[in-house]
Amino acid sequence: MAPAQRSIGGSALLALGVVYGDIGTSPLYAAKETFNPDYGIPFSPENILGGISAIFWVLVIVVSLKYVLLVLRADNRGEGGIMALLALAKASIGERPVLRSVLLALGVFGAALFYGDAVLTPAISVLSAVEGLEIGTTAFKPFVVPISAGILIALFLIEKYGTSVVGLLFGPVCVA
Repeated sequence: MAPAQRSIGGSALLALGVVYGDIGTSPLYAAKETFNPDYGIPFSPENILGGISAIFWVLVIVVSLKYVLLVLRADNRGEGGIMALLALAKASIGERPVLRSVLLALGVFGAALFYGDAVLTPAISVLSAVEGLEIGTTAFKPFVVPISAGILIALFLIEKYGTSVVGLLFGPVCVA
């Protein structure tokens, strides 16, 4: 394999490990909840295909609309995120105090949503993934929370070394 191909393959593996943690674990939870007995949806091949199809298309639409059309275009001198979007919006409205106040309130609201998501997503993602162990056997039931806590502690301990280390560890797991 040529060096350029190795670097593309390695980069793809790292990206898979990083992105899967953000976007990919939600479908796991959604698939589990789709066939929750409380909802009365029978576990049949047609319903499985329909559920997977709905999850797939929601991901395609969210990624296409949110990330490609909106987030990737919000570039404030190389910076991104809600604060960059706020700075770009502020620059476009000029000196209109009412609009400026509304934008500030929306920016604070967006930042609060971001921080809430940053706190909740890892815990819910790891917990819902580990709950999958209960599908094979109920023997894992008492260990779901301790295993989840251990994974989260390990994740936050290695996170300080950068996204590439997290991707390097989770990429092969996602491929498997």
